[in-house]
Amino acid sequence: MSFEAVCAADEVQVNTPKKVELSGQHIAVVRDSDGNVFAIGDRCTHGDISLSEGFVEDDTLECWAHGSQFSLRTGWPQNLPAYEPVPVFDVKIENNQILIDPTPIYREKND
Repeated sequence: MSFEAVCAADEVQVNTPKKVELSGQHIAVVRDSDGNVFAIGDRCTHGDISLSEGFVEDDTLECWAHGSQFSLRTGWPQNLPAYEPVPVFDVKIENNQILIDPTPIYREKND
């Protein structure tokens, strides 16, 4: 794994997605209400809409345009109209920096 710094940890506020670019990929970085940080592909698989402009609810990121909610842990949509997952990325925090491995992960639906 080759992690790369994308932003300071304090730049990502609870339930407020932040869009970053890493190795030509747009990624939504999200801190949930428990303080966990996730990185998920930024483009909704239904309508090619930026998920970082959406809403965080529990452990999902909701597309603002059509309401599909994507699991922050697996990338799988939890409801229609989307039915294809978005990638997720490994994340770690070191020295107040959020680091992401740019290798997309496509998890099984039940992971």
